[in-house]
Amino acid sequence: MQQFLTIMKTISQELNIPEKYVSAVISLLEGGATIPFIARYRKEQSGNLDEVAVQAIRDTLKKRLELQKRRETVLNTIKEQGKLTDELKGKIFAAESIPELEDLYLPYRPKKKTRASKAREMGLEPLAKLIFKEKAGNEEKEAEKYINIEKGINSPADALQGAMDIIAEWIAEDAGIRKKLRQLFFTVSTIYSQVKKGKEKEGEKYQSYFQFQEPAPKAPSHHILALFRGEREDFLSLKIYPEENRALDLLRNRFLHPESSPYKADALKDSYQRLLRPSLETEIRKELKKKADRKAIDVFSRNMRELLLAPPLGPKRILGLDPGLRTGCKIVCLDAQGNLKETAAVYPLAPHNKRKEAEEVLSDLVSRYSIEAVAVGNGTGGREAADFIKSCAFSEEVPVLLINESGASVYSASPSARKEFPDHDLTLRGAVSIGRRLMDPLAELVKIEPKSIGVGQYQHDVDQKLLKEALNDAVVSCVNSVGVDLNTASMELLQYVSGLSAKLAENIIQYRLKNGPFPDRQELYKVPGMGPKSFEQAAGFLRIKKGSNPLDGSAVHPERYDLVEKMAEDAGVSLAELVGNKELAVKLNPEKYCTEEAGMPTLLDIIEELKKPGRDPRKSFELFRYAEGINSIEDLKEGIILPGIITNITDFGAFVDIGVHQDGLIHISEITDSFVKSPHDFLSISQKVQVKVIGIDIPRKRISLSMKAVS
Repeated sequence: MQQFLTIMKTISQELNIPEKYVSAVISLLEGGATIPFIARYRKEQSGNLDEVAVQAIRDTLKKRLELQKRRETVLNTIKEQGKLTDELKGKIFAAESIPELEDLYLPYRPKKKTRASKAREMGLEPLAKLIFKEKAGNEEKEAEKYINIEKGINSPADALQGAMDIIAEWIAEDAGIRKKLRQLFFTVSTIYSQVKKGKEKEGEKYQSYFQFQEPAPKAPSHHILALFRGEREDFLSLKIYPEENRALDLLRNRFLHPESSPYKADALKDSYQRLLRPSLETEIRKELKKKADRKAIDVFSRNMRELLLAPPLGPKRILGLDPGLRTGCKIVCLDAQGNLKETAAVYPLAPHNKRKEAEEVLSDLVSRYSIEAVAVGNGTGGREAADFIKSCAFSEEVPVLLINESGASVYSASPSARKEFPDHDLTLRGAVSIGRRLMDPLAELVKIEPKSIGVGQYQHDVDQKLLKEALNDAVVSCVNSVGVDLNTASMELLQYVSGLSAKLAENIIQYRLKNGPFPDRQELYKVPGMGPKSFEQAAGFLRIKKGSNPLDGSAVHPERYDLVEKMAEDAGVSLAELVGNKELAVKLNPEKYCTEEAGMPTLLDIIEELKKPGRDPRKSFELFRYAEGINSIEDLKEGIILPGIITNITDFGAFVDIGVHQDGLIHISEITDSFVKSPHDFLSISQKVQVKVIGIDIPRKRISLSMKAVS
């Protein structure tokens, strides 16, 4: 119990969150509450913390528990060796990090054969102690006493060398000096990189790092990940360490004085070069990688969130088109609920150029299904297909939009796509996904493994477990912030709802198929596997439009229905008359209904919901058009200004789709004239921007863009 209280206090200090709220959040998490549920429906207990703060408590608790578990292992291991003193025990309990703990454990860790262990077996430890404590007097003469031909000590020099090996290991295992050196490595180290001999041509993409050095603490994450990838692919050689004399000075100040033995001084230098520097370089590599991973994962998560929360067109009748040249363009017609009504294939592009026949097919489909918008994948032939459709003479004007199709092929080959469309090929399934993405990006993109969507940097180089966890957090957050229509949501969407597992989501689908639409939230209790806890966590995020209870279409939790009914009664209206009536809602006095469980944060949320039940946090959809006549990189000229859409954001800039099949890059220095710490401070995924072309490299398919001085 005391250990838990200590951990809780540490988390409170580290995150600057009052202990009582840290304690409440941890209790809620351990009781099975999800992060969206805590942030939305337990504001009084959590101190109105947002999802980011709740996640921080969860993640910090996990790290602290891992440290505690390792501490117990270290204590038990040293205790079993009979070497655990009260002083050492106190230091172990005081250790605030895994590296600090491992430093204390290092002298007691079971070792493989080392030069020092061999020297000990040869009986040279007493000589080492004399030299280390500077009591040997004449070291060469003292070493003569240890000559032993049978043990391989043939001369005083052999004995002295063995003693120095032991001293070197003692110095390397000193927790105090390791801590000081670690701080030096982590604050003033330099990364040195050079190309491996004979790999200049093969590793050309790493040319920027062929002769490269940079202060390690200031190195941006994309540099770190690129350098480590170049090393892993055997194109680069890397070294990371501080200036040697600074490190040696720390050691000399700790272990030497002007009259110290030259043998001790030599052992000290050997300790640093052979033992300490490689060990600490490994540590700093791990720390730099971890730091770069966290930054890259944060960028990916943020991009993913922005992509998932892109404005939806809504329930419209859509014609989805997966473009193709040789194989033709695959077409699907979807109703307003996203159901597939008809499929077709047309060949308006080269090499077929059957434009007239394609226009006839498209005109017929647009007319028969009263198509309200056309969604065209932005892959090969996408711009040409979109321009062709715009040229078709439909009876009414139909907007044509290019849709980012990243990951659509992954969805097309997925079990869920095969299950829904067993009789259709991959391209037709892809066309369905493209059409549905226009209607509701969130509902469609959750069907794809997040990292397959490609809105990050170096996503294949980072810790895959951490990446998966972070992206899952992002998807869960987005799904629950928007809310889910219980009667239309797919299994893939439902399983991200707070409190629902994949199995429970499947059970909901099966119950819905057997019994028809859910009339109210209470009907969820009839779903196999749905218990009180799952209902508590999920109910507020599941919406029923036009259900028997008007609150079921809102984010008001069923546990607060009685409170809202009291509000309606006090206002002299029915519940149905209150829900959605902004004029009545603004007149409510929340203080009148304030309790310990339902405080002002909850009541203000409820009143906002009553004004606009089930409000969607996403922005309204805006039609976007690329520049006419600019279809390929060859059409570009330096200086022209074009509209574009942000498709990806990294530490070093943002990529923009300007409709030429190859995204252009706005380098961080070209976003604005003012200082830019992070492109995310100025830009977001799916944002519409105006950009100027400032560089074109056709052979390498690179386009440089700028937002400076672009009105």
